[in-house]
Amino acid sequence: MEDNKKCGCENEEQGCGCSGEGHEDAVIYVTFEDEDKEVACDVLGIFEVDDVEYIALAPQDEEEVLIYRYSEVGDDIKLDEIETDEEYDKVAAEFDEMFFSELEEEEEQ
Repeated sequence: MEDNKKCGCENEEQGCGCSGEGHEDAVIYVTFEDEDKEVACDVLGIFEVDDVEYIALAPQDEEEVLIYRYSEVGDDIKLDEIETDEEYDKVAAEFDEMFFSELEEEEEQ
């Protein structure tokens, strides 16, 4: 599906771990199967559902959110598609709850 790159976060040299914290400005570059160019995607968050890690990405200059299974293999980030509608619905609901609760907290401050 895509070539997987390092996350590019400022903690990468120290062994980032990509916990999601401090990734507000992190960008990864993804090459999709149907495109020949790399697409810069902002990392919205890395989170866990049922002991599986997921990553939410927003391609720059687009208003969509992409969610993938996430893992690290050596120095590379591996993204895998979510295979079932049930899994996607559960993960998307968790992301929405996490993302929108953070937005509400920021607005209250």
